[in-house]
Amino acid sequence: MSAIRSFLADIPYSILIVLCLTLGLSPFFPEPHIWEKLKMLAAGELTRPLDIFDLLLHATPWLVLMAKLTWGRQRAG
Repeated sequence: MSAIRSFLADIPYSILIVLCLTLGLSPFFPEPHIWEKLKMLAAGELTRPLDIFDLLLHATPWLVLMAKLTWGRQRAG
C-alpha cells in the first residue's frame, strides 16, 4: 500500500487535472464520453467489452485524482 501512496504523491496535481480535462472528458461533443458511458452503466446497457474498457479508460484519471485527494486528506488529518 505504501508503494501506491508514494506513486500518488509523486504525481503533480497539475498533470492529473490536465488528464481529467482531456482524456477524462474527450470527446467533448455531443457530450463528454465518460458521461455517456456512466448513463449506459446506470441504464444497464454497458455490456460490450469495448464499452467497459472505454469507461475504465476515461474514468482512470478521475479515479487517480480522487485517490490522491483522499490520501492527502487522510495524511493531513
